Amino acid sequence: MAPALLLVPAALASFILAFGTGVEFVRFTSLRPLLGGIPESGGPDARQGWLAALQDQSILVPLAWDLGLLLLFVGQHSLMATETVKAWMSRYFGVLQRSLYVACTALALQLVMRYWEPVPRGPVLWEARAEPWATWVPLLCFVLHVISWLLIFSILLVFDYAELMGLKQVYYHVLGLGEPLALKSPRALRLFSHLRHPVCIELLTVLWVVPTLGTDRLLLALLLTLYLGLAHGLDQQDLRYLRAQLQRKLHLLSRPQDGEAE
Repeated sequence: MAPALLLVPAALASFILAFGTGVEFVRFTSLRPLLGGIPESGGPDARQGWLAALQDQSILVPLAWDLGLLLLFVGQHSLMATETVKAWMSRYFGVLQRSLYVACTALALQLVMRYWEPVPRGPVLWEARAEPWATWVPLLCFVLHVISWLLIFSILLVFDYAELMGLKQVYYHVLGLGEPLALKSPRALRLFSHLRHPVCIELLTVLWVVPTLGTDRLLLALLLTLYLGLAHGLDQQDLRYLRAQLQRKLHLLSRPQDGEAE
C-alpha cells in the first residue's frame, strides 16, 4: 500500500499545476484583452496596414516567436495523446499516465502564456474605438466571456473532472478498483474517442469575441480554432448521449437531499 500511496502526491501536484494554469489561462485569454492589459503604441500612425506588416521585422519576429510557442503546445498536446505514446507512458509510469499528460500540457501552456510576445503596433482586424461602441462592445464581450467560462466549468463537471485530471485513476488504483475507463459504457467510450475537447464552442467564443482583434490575437485565435476543429468528430449519436448525460446530472442536482427539512 505504501508505494501506491506515493502516487497520490504526484497526482495532486499535477492537479494543482493544471488548476493554476487554468486560472492563468482565463487571465490570458479574457482579462488581459478585455481590461486593456497591453498598452497601445504611438500616435495616429502607430498601427500599420497588413501589407506593410509583412515587411516589418518588428512585427514578423514576435509573430514567428508566438507561432513557435503555439506549435510547441499543439505538438505536445497532440503527440502525447497518440495511442503509441500513451502506451509507452502507461508502461513506464503506470496509473500516472493521465496525470503526466495533464502536467506536461499545463507546462506547455505556461510557456505560451509567459513568453507570449504582443504586437501592439501591428494591424487590427477590428477595433471598437468610437462611442458608443467603445463602451458597449467591451461590456458585451465581458458578459459573453463570463457565460462561456461558466459553461466550460459546467461541462467539465459533466465530463468527470477528476478523471480528466488523472485523480480518479490514482484513487481507483489505490483502492484496487481497476481502471475507471473499464467501468464506462460503450457509448461513453465511443464519445471519448471522438471528442478530445468538450468545450469547443465556448473556447471559440473566448478566443474571437474581443473588442480589439490585433495581429497576435488573430494568430492565437486562428491556430487554436484550426486545432479545435480538427480534434472533433462528433455525430448525432454522440450528441444524443451528451444530452442524456446532462439531463441525468441536472436531475440529480435538482433532487431533494435526504434528510432535508420539510
